[in-house]
Amino acid sequence: MRGGRHGGDFSLARKRCSLWLLMSVSLFGSGIGHAQLADQFTPPRANCCLVNNAKSLADQLQDWNQLGRFHQANEELKKQPVDPSRVIFLGDSITDFWKLDEYFPGKPYVNRGISGQTTPQMLVRMYPDVIELKPAAMILLAGINDVSGNTGPSTAEMVEQNIMAITDLAQHHGIKVILCSLLPVSDYPYLKQQTTPQTVASGPGRGPFPRIKMTDGHPPADILKLNAWMKDYAARTKAIYADYFAAFVDEKGWLKDGYSADGLHPNADGYKIMAPIAAAAIQKALQ
Repeated sequence: MRGGRHGGDFSLARKRCSLWLLMSVSLFGSGIGHAQLADQFTPPRANCCLVNNAKSLADQLQDWNQLGRFHQANEELKKQPVDPSRVIFLGDSITDFWKLDEYFPGKPYVNRGISGQTTPQMLVRMYPDVIELKPAAMILLAGINDVSGNTGPSTAEMVEQNIMAITDLAQHHGIKVILCSLLPVSDYPYLKQQTTPQTVASGPGRGPFPRIKMTDGHPPADILKLNAWMKDYAARTKAIYADYFAAFVDEKGWLKDGYSADGLHPNADGYKIMAPIAAAAIQKALQ
């Protein structure tokens, strides 16, 4: 009995140590080994307080796949009669930010996008957020956060396998599948900020939100590779391929200037371009 109790204490201590280490890395960064004294004091832009960051991390650890995000909404939707034209939009922030009721008025389209998510998280959400809602079709826009490593490093094969699993699950349950290409990204907002004189925004210590080079964290070559695979896979599995990329890409291979405030997420004009492409794909899937 003594050995069992001590073993339990040791296991608990290990778990606490692992959690502390994870929170330490998340809060303080992973670049400690590269630390050095700075020539100038230029602290990174900080959020309100570390307490909120710590609570957010703890919440994410309890529901990593964010099954709770739409749980109540799903329960309410399941009480309603199933619309034979219901379509689920599954994706990340680009879907999450899309106001479907404005771009598809009167359509029974359901938004199940969650900002920041990657394909393994969406795969886990397939039953509660898609299959159990009994849609006629599902339109999937996913993969850009895998490219940027939001939930850790991924190979192209890992992303492809997740998309294949999502497609298999949907088709097995009689749901038509629309696979969307990833949009291109651009550095235009970043470059503009480097050359435009900045004015200080109102509020103590507040300045303009810093832009980043999107092509660094989202290599265009990786986007092209995934899109080429997805187009071929859609043809092989009788899914519909919605090509957003071709509508947005410019001669440099970047997201056309003027359609995004940060070089990644489409603005209102960008969604106006996406809407008819999605509508055409849905019509083709449901005919």
